[in-house]
Amino acid sequence: MDRTRADKGDGAGGVKDARPGAASSAVPRGAFAYSAADEERRRGVRRMKTFATGLLLLVAVVYAFAKWRQTAGADGAWAGYVAAAAEAGMVGALADWFAVTALFRRPMGLPIPHTAIIPTKKDTLGRTLGDFVGENFLSSGVVRQRLRAVGISSRLGGWLAEPANADRVTAELSTALRGALRVLRDSDVQAVVAEAITRRADAQEVAPGLGALLEKVVDDGGHRRVVDLLCVRAHDWLVMHGDSVMEAVTGGAPGWTPRFVDKRVGERVYKELLRFTGEMRDMPEHPARGAVDRFLRDFAADLQSDEDTRARVERLKTEVLGRGEVQEVIASAWGSVRQMVVAASEDEYSQLRLRTRTGLLSLGARLASDARMQEKVDRWLEDAAVHVVTTYQDEITALITETVAGWDAEQTSLKIEAHIGRDLQFIRINGTVVGALAGLVIYAVSRALGA
Repeated sequence: MDRTRADKGDGAGGVKDARPGAASSAVPRGAFAYSAADEERRRGVRRMKTFATGLLLLVAVVYAFAKWRQTAGADGAWAGYVAAAAEAGMVGALADWFAVTALFRRPMGLPIPHTAIIPTKKDTLGRTLGDFVGENFLSSGVVRQRLRAVGISSRLGGWLAEPANADRVTAELSTALRGALRVLRDSDVQAVVAEAITRRADAQEVAPGLGALLEKVVDDGGHRRVVDLLCVRAHDWLVMHGDSVMEAVTGGAPGWTPRFVDKRVGERVYKELLRFTGEMRDMPEHPARGAVDRFLRDFAADLQSDEDTRARVERLKTEVLGRGEVQEVIASAWGSVRQMVVAASEDEYSQLRLRTRTGLLSLGARLASDARMQEKVDRWLEDAAVHVVTTYQDEITALITETVAGWDAEQTSLKIEAHIGRDLQFIRINGTVVGALAGLVIYAVSRALGA
């Protein structure tokens, strides 16, 4: 981009008006900011430009003086040596001024090819920079080598092993957990939980598992306490509801039987039931208990092998899961779980936070001392990082390219010059000094050879 008006004041010295207001007013908002720090650097660049230009003017004055003395017939050959050195110094200074100035603008505003390189080649430089970063920083080999040299797992382990750091991580995790639980909508989570449980239950046959569980319970005698409880409750119920039992028996008797016979039969049935339940309650080896054991074993076997029994259980499972009450219970479980987890995450002395802290300390100690675990974690981190950089390498390099392409060319040139311009002015100074020395040596050699 031509910047003729700005370059007119640049001249050989390249001194340009860079007032804070002038520089910053043209900066696109939210793009490539030209800051106060950049303006301070620009002042340093101007000072170096003034010095380099002053040195150029000095050698020009020396050259003019030496040539005047040489023309005036000065005594001795010193004027020729001084003129040759000053002349070569001017050439070196002007050449380096042109080279430095051509990076940022067109020297003296002239449309010379291959000048104003940064403004005109900004987008190309952005693409080249993106390709350079992709090839040399985002390759899998570089990522693995760098991560392996850092030793993240051992450092992380040593850091986590400190109680204060473990407390800090625990607090941050608790805060993140509470935030996540509060952001989630209960209705959405309840729907997901209910659907997941229902789908899992529908996909898996429950009869064989129930049969195996029942078989193990019976073998271990775990059902006996239930039988004991049923016997006790049955006997107690008969004691309290004897009249109801006798009424049920007499009420079911034929109409042609005498009333006293029905009453005697009812009393007899009641006494037998009372005796039977009492014996089952008091006799662990009662034959009826053995019958219950055999029934449960047979039922457990049928649950695992009988197709008809298994089909009935599946139908019952479907009917139960399909009931609205069951779905409401499943869905409402999420609310209870969420409240419990939130309360535990807020309580500094809850088992959730204490166990998390203990786990972090233990993990840190293992990472700091266990070489095999360090190697495993480092390898996992390397694989994860390599996956990210190889998968998103094009997006990362495109970010660099597109960001540079979005910068204003003039402001980009100003900012880069503010950062490296001071050092570039040393090239002009060195060009002046080295050119003068080279001219002096060449002139001296020429005189010595009689040229």
